[in-house]
Amino acid sequence: MMNKIDKLWFLIPTGLLLLALFPLPYGYYQFLRIAVAVASGFIAYSSFSDGRQTWAITFGAICILFNPIIPIHLAREIWAPVDFVAAVIFLAGWKIRTRS
Repeated sequence: MMNKIDKLWFLIPTGLLLLALFPLPYGYYQFLRIAVAVASGFIAYSSFSDGRQTWAITFGAICILFNPIIPIHLAREIWAPVDFVAAVIFLAGWKIRTRS
């Protein structure tokens, strides 16, 4: 069972990623990279520790994709679906973890 703090690691990035579908200043997207990379890195580590290798790899990939140190530059038209898919993955991860 997840506590409230653990849920936030999934739900805050979900909301931030969905908000990124709207036209916002560039600074928001820089913040988004940091927030999503930190959250997905934490979830990847936690999933690996719990023996959930598939989720660890999935969130590890999201962490790499959104990392702010060596950013991956894609066009806005590509980032929008990537943001949406990442939000769905965070939401699915939250849903599955709350059942466990």
